[in-house]
Amino acid sequence: MRVSATALSLNVADVEASSQFLKNHFGFEEAMAAEGFASLRREDVGANVIFLSLGMPTLPEDQRHTPAQGLILAFEVDDLEGELARLESEGVEITMPLTAEEWGERAFQVTDPNGLKIQLVDWKGPQA
Repeated sequence: MRVSATALSLNVADVEASSQFLKNHFGFEEAMAAEGFASLRREDVGANVIFLSLGMPTLPEDQRHTPAQGLILAFEVDDLEGELARLESEGVEITMPLTAEEWGERAFQVTDPNGLKIQLVDWKGPQA
């Protein structure tokens, strides 16, 4: 098997709100969009993020009405403290404070307007 691209598709109530959040605060750009659909990309990220409106008839019936829940969209970054300060200065609420785990992971989270958890992480903790 050869994989030529990767995307993460998430069902949300308000496609525009989630799209704007990633564009405004995380530097994504719109690759494609249509009614109830937006595909976002960054050249330095190995996957597109796709938002689909709840109830999209193109999805199987058992998937149409289920929002993305229990999912964390994580981005590994070089300057975790710098990103934390930038997001705070932009007025983004930090919904999980910066934490350090014993296995070396350090992370904090924000939440987009649809409740999607976005985590920024590095591996510079004590056991890294």
